[in-house]
Amino acid sequence: MKFILVAAAINGFLAVALGAFGAHGLEGKISDKNLDIWGKAVNYQMFHTMALFVTALLMSKIQSGLMTGAGWAFFIGIILFSGSLYIYAPTSIKAFAMITPLGGVAFLVGWILLGYAVIKHV
Repeated sequence: MKFILVAAAINGFLAVALGAFGAHGLEGKISDKNLDIWGKAVNYQMFHTMALFVTALLMSKIQSGLMTGAGWAFFIGIILFSGSLYIYAPTSIKAFAMITPLGGVAFLVGWILLGYAVIKHV
């Protein structure tokens, strides 16, 4: 639970910092399309940072490996999905864009595990 809370706090900080960097540091330096990609990375990182917080809070109520799995899936999803887009947006290296769907799958797994844990234990 502590790791998930710390990961959420760090990711919340990073989402705000990277959002500000995209808005102020990348504007005019990359295309509008790539700036939108950067924004999508920030949005998904922040949404799933909130999912990490909720997961960590629910872990005190639901003692299940499903919750731990959900937390890890959200964390890995942030790294793969948002991380790959953060690299792809300024470089346009397509190999990084090909990693993004793996992060999306990790997000889906996290939501499934979270939902199943709630159905099973609440």
